[in-house]
Amino acid sequence: MENIFTDEYFMKKALAEAETAFEKGEIPVGAVIVIDNRVIARSHNLTELLHDVTAHAEMQAITSAANYLGGKYLKNCTLYVTLEPCQMCAGALYWSQITKIVYGASDENRGFSKLGTQLHPKTEVVSGILDNECSLLMRAFFRTKR
Repeated sequence: MENIFTDEYFMKKALAEAETAFEKGEIPVGAVIVIDNRVIARSHNLTELLHDVTAHAEMQAITSAANYLGGKYLKNCTLYVTLEPCQMCAGALYWSQITKIVYGASDENRGFSKLGTQLHPKTEVVSGILDNECSLLMRAFFRTKR
């Protein structure tokens, strides 16, 4: 039997969150956190709604997952996020000791890899999953703003 719980499967769930953000006028970044092939947190950017520059999708997901698990560490968890995390989110992910980060589109200007932000040494990173779909949504959003 084929495993349907692939990186693409969960990235589509993150993309659905990003589409919700888009509809709310938020920068369309979506995230889900998974443990044992089960989504335990889902979120999208809320910086405009909450008037909070720290209300990135990843930050919301980290808080939600930690509350679900009853602890601050996200060991054995995977974050799926449509855009490469910024250095703020990468810092929080470092401290959460998340096991794996999977992102769609790279952020050439503000992404953690461009800025040299370190993740936890045991964190695995996979990039480019549904990159085209994630990038198209981001470009469509900024076209409406210009």
